[in-house]
Amino acid sequence: MALERTFVLLKPDAVARRLAGEILGRFESKGLKVVGLKMLMVTPELSKQHYAEHVHKGFYPLLEEFITSGPVVALVLEGPGAIAVVRKMLGPTNGRDAEPGTIRGDFGLSRQMNLVHGSDGPEAAAREIPIYFRPEELISYESSLDPWTNANDEK
Repeated sequence: MALERTFVLLKPDAVARRLAGEILGRFESKGLKVVGLKMLMVTPELSKQHYAEHVHKGFYPLLEEFITSGPVVALVLEGPGAIAVVRKMLGPTNGRDAEPGTIRGDFGLSRQMNLVHGSDGPEAAAREIPIYFRPEELISYESSLDPWTNANDEK
């Protein structure tokens, strides 16, 4: 399995509830490598770019109001099958439906305030990463832990 990169956004509710470090720690503990990380405020323009497919839907104004309401933490994670791994770690969108042990299952009760966005496929990751990160902001590096998290045929 080839290494993949995926985009993750810790939403304003995760930051406000001071869960960013714990959520980031879960990804790192899983063996995913952080190759991009920043805190920022999502502007209405950035929201429209990120959620372009939803802009004309009735729920979009509430989504934009929420995502622009406070700071977020943007991440790019790397690892074998990173997109599917992250999606599984997040759990279903609605925290009430998410299993214990998932991020949303452990910390969420809401459909909208669901703490974290993760790319839902390779095309989404390829579209979302450049919205938040310039190429020079993504760092490829070797870690002394790499041999302990991925077998040679998984790199």
